[in-house]
Amino acid sequence: MDHLKIIADQFQDMESIVQECHNGISIDLFLHLSLIPAVLITLVLSFLQKRATTSAFDQKLPFLKGRFGIVVPLDTIGSLSNRWSYGFAFGAVSYGVLLLFSENYIPFAVPPWARAVVYLVGALEVGLVNFPFFACLSTPFRATGAVLGILYSLCWLTITVWDTFTCPGGKMLGKYQKIIIQWPCVLSHIFLLGRFVYMLVKDVRIHLQLEQEDLDKLTEQHQVQHVKRLLRKTNTLSKAQTWFQSRVYEWDPHFKFPNRIVGTAIISLIGLYTMTLADYSLSNFAFGKVERWKNMLKNLTFCDQNEALAAMMPQLEEFIDVARKTWFATTIFASLNSVAYTLHVLICYRKHLKRLWKGEKGFLPEKLLQPKSATSVASIARYSGWQIAFTLWGYLMVHFVHFLIAVLLVYFFVIPIKHGNGLAMLSHLGILIVTIGLVVALVIFQVLLVHVFFLQDKLSPTDKHKPLALNNRKAFHCFTYFFFFYNVIMGISNCFIRLVTSIVLGTWLVSRIDRTIMQRGYETIDAGYTTWIGMIFADHYHNNPVMVCFCQLLVFTTVEKQTLTAYSTFINTPSENSVNSRARRRWALLYTLLRNPNLILHRKRHLSLLGTLHTSPSLQTDTVLQAAVMGCQLQRRNAALVHFPGNSEAQTPDD
Repeated sequence: MDHLKIIADQFQDMESIVQECHNGISIDLFLHLSLIPAVLITLVLSFLQKRATTSAFDQKLPFLKGRFGIVVPLDTIGSLSNRWSYGFAFGAVSYGVLLLFSENYIPFAVPPWARAVVYLVGALEVGLVNFPFFACLSTPFRATGAVLGILYSLCWLTITVWDTFTCPGGKMLGKYQKIIIQWPCVLSHIFLLGRFVYMLVKDVRIHLQLEQEDLDKLTEQHQVQHVKRLLRKTNTLSKAQTWFQSRVYEWDPHFKFPNRIVGTAIISLIGLYTMTLADYSLSNFAFGKVERWKNMLKNLTFCDQNEALAAMMPQLEEFIDVARKTWFATTIFASLNSVAYTLHVLICYRKHLKRLWKGEKGFLPEKLLQPKSATSVASIARYSGWQIAFTLWGYLMVHFVHFLIAVLLVYFFVIPIKHGNGLAMLSHLGILIVTIGLVVALVIFQVLLVHVFFLQDKLSPTDKHKPLALNNRKAFHCFTYFFFFYNVIMGISNCFIRLVTSIVLGTWLVSRIDRTIMQRGYETIDAGYTTWIGMIFADHYHNNPVMVCFCQLLVFTTVEKQTLTAYSTFINTPSENSVNSRARRRWALLYTLLRNPNLILHRKRHLSLLGTLHTSPSLQTDTVLQAAVMGCQLQRRNAALVHFPGNSEAQTPDD
C-alpha cells in the first residue's frame, strides 16, 4: 500500500498545475465542488422514481405519492445492455479511483490515526461525484437522464480539456505530460456525451412514434441462441480451428460479458497505463538522484584518496547502469504481462461459467464447491474493486520479479562476455548444465528401471500402461535401499528449488485473482480466490441461459393468460393436439354451466330421465332440486375456477 501511495502521490504531482502556468482551474478542487450538482441530479432522479411499496412515511406525506425511490447506478448481476457505455463510464471515473490511493486530495490535514476514515470519506466522495454518470445511463426516464447526463458530462469534459490544453506541461514527462495522461479520460467523456445525445434523440423519436420502444425482457438474444444451440443436434464434422482460436482465444457469439466485468477490465487497463507512466517518471527521478549521489561519492573519494572506495566505484557505476537499463526494459514487459493477465481473466471468466453451465465443478476446490449465499453476493460487490487493486499491485510485483531475473541474466551472461570472460562463463554454464542433466537423468533412470524390471507385463496388448503390480520384489527392495541415500541429497536441492519456484510463481501470479497462489487444501485462506469463486457462482445462478429462458417462457405464458379472457380463449384459440382440444372443451363446458346452471338438466346423463320426468312428478322435483344445488355449488367456486385456472382441482372437469 505504501508503494501504491507513493506512485499515487507522484501521479497527483504530475497532475498538479505547474508553477509557471496559471489557468485558474484545479481538477482536485472541481472534484470537491462537483458534489453539489451530483447530489442535485441524484435527488431529481430519485424524485421521478416511485417506490414499489408504501411505508409510514408515505402516509404522513401523501402528496409525495411514493416518490424519492432508490436510484440504481447499474445492474451488477443480470444486465447485459449498454455494456460499453458503462465501461466508458468507468473509464471516466478512473482519475478519481487512482486518487483513492492517496489522501493528499483532502483539502485539510488529518492525523495519522484517521487514515482509515480518510479513505472511507474519499471513497464515498468519489462515488457520489461519479454517481450521475451511471444513474443517467440506467434511469428509466430517458429524456431527463439524457439531459442531465449531457450537462454533467459537458461540464467535466470542458474543465478537463481546458486544464489539459492550457497547461499541458509537467515536471516529469515534459511539455505534453497532461495530454499523455488524460487522453483516456477525455475519450471516455466524449463517448459518454455522445451516448447521452443518442439517448435523447431516441427518446424524442419514440415520442414522435418514429421508432418503437424496446421491451424489457429477461433474456437477451445471445442467451436464446445459446439455448437453441444446446437443443440442436451436434454436428459430427466440426470446423477446424486456427492456431489463434485453439491457443489464444476463440470468440463465442452466444456469450456476452456483463457490465461489471467490462467496466472492471477497462478501468484496470487505464489504471495500468497511468501506473506505467507514473512508474517511469518516478524511477527516472529516483535514478537521477542516485546518479547525483554517485557523483558526489566519486568526488569525495577523489578528494580523500580512499583506495577502498576507489576500487568499489567501477563496480558501483556498473551496477547502477545495469539496474537503470534493466528497470526501464522490464517496465515494458511488466506492462504487457499485466495487460495479458487482465485479458486472460476475461477468458477464464467465460471458461469457468460455461463449465458451471454444463454442471462441471471438478476444476474447483472441494471446500469451495458450495459457497454460502451471503459470501457469493458479497463477492459481487467486492470483485471489481479487488480486481483493480490486485492488477495495480500485481504490476509492481511482476515488475520487481522481472527486474531481478533480468539483473541475474545480465550478470551471468552479459557482464562476463563484456569483460572478456566468455570462456569461463561457458565453462561454468557447462558444469551447471551437466549437473542438472545428471540429476534429471537419474530421476528418469529410476522411472525407466521400475518400468522395465519391477512392473508386471500388460494384461492386454491393447492397454496403454502396465498394471500397478510389482515384479522382482527382492531386487526392488535392494533398488529402494541403495537409491535412498542418493535421494536424500537430491531431495535437499529439490526442496530449495521448490521454495524458490513457489516464491517466484506466487509473486508472479499475485494479480491473477482467478487462480489461487495457495497450496491445495489452503485455498480458503486466499481471499481473492474465494471472491472469484463466489462471484462466478452468483453469476451462474442468476444468469444461466437455460434458467433465464425458462423463466422468460413462464412470464410470457402468465402475461398471455392475463390478457386473454377465459371464454375468448376457449373459442378463438386453436388447439394444438387432441388432448389440448379435449381439455379446452371441458373448460368451455364448465364455463357455460357456471353461467347457466339450468342447462345441467339438458346434459346427456339426464336424457334417459326425460321420459320418466313427465310420469313421475316426485322424480321431476328431485332432479330440479339437484340441478339447483349443483348450480349453487358451482357458483360458489366461480371465482376460484375463473381467476385461478391453474388449480389442480379444476384443471380437468369431468364431462
